[in-house]
Amino acid sequence: MDNGTVLDLFHKGGPLMYPILLCSILALAIFFERLWTFLGMRRGALKLSLEIESLANNNRLAEALAICHSRRTMLSNIFIVALNAAGRSREQIKTLVEEVGVRHSSTLDRYLGLLGTIATITPLLGLLGTVLGMIKAFTQLSVQGVGTPATLGSGISEALITTAAGLSVAIPTILLHKYLTSRADSLSDLLEVYAMQLVDIVAADTNKT
Repeated sequence: MDNGTVLDLFHKGGPLMYPILLCSILALAIFFERLWTFLGMRRGALKLSLEIESLANNNRLAEALAICHSRRTMLSNIFIVALNAAGRSREQIKTLVEEVGVRHSSTLDRYLGLLGTIATITPLLGLLGTVLGMIKAFTQLSVQGVGTPATLGSGISEALITTAAGLSVAIPTILLHKYLTSRADSLSDLLEVYAMQLVDIVAADTNKT
């Protein structure tokens, strides 16, 4: 299908093609932004975890805290709580870490709600286009009095095009939303593992002293 045909179909779809197009652009932007963010967080979390664990194992908690304060990421905020709680029992530190983890969990879910909303409203926009197209077709029919392909074709084609466009945006957006949600859950589990490793180190050091 050449560009001219695509543009023709777009214009024949009527005004609702514009919000559907906007939804598709937003969905792609959110997907790539979240994917890039998750990859960066995963790499940064591994590097930070190795660095802080090494310092904590050598009882250099002040240096570890300074590094965490300079990073200000989700994991560094969790590490700050664990390092500041050094000297308490493992259960106390774990509880504090879990509390701050819950407070910062929204970082992972950012924009995913909007992506889910896009997946929901685009088929509805297509359905609305279908209704408006059929209204247009039957209005022309009532005015002209006789139904011919030329009379009904414009409204029916508008209805079918917007329906197809809405579904073609919604279906992949649902898949992207599911994929990003699974990546967010996986990253959350990984951050929890790193946090618990530090908790174990700090608690072990505390028990030795």
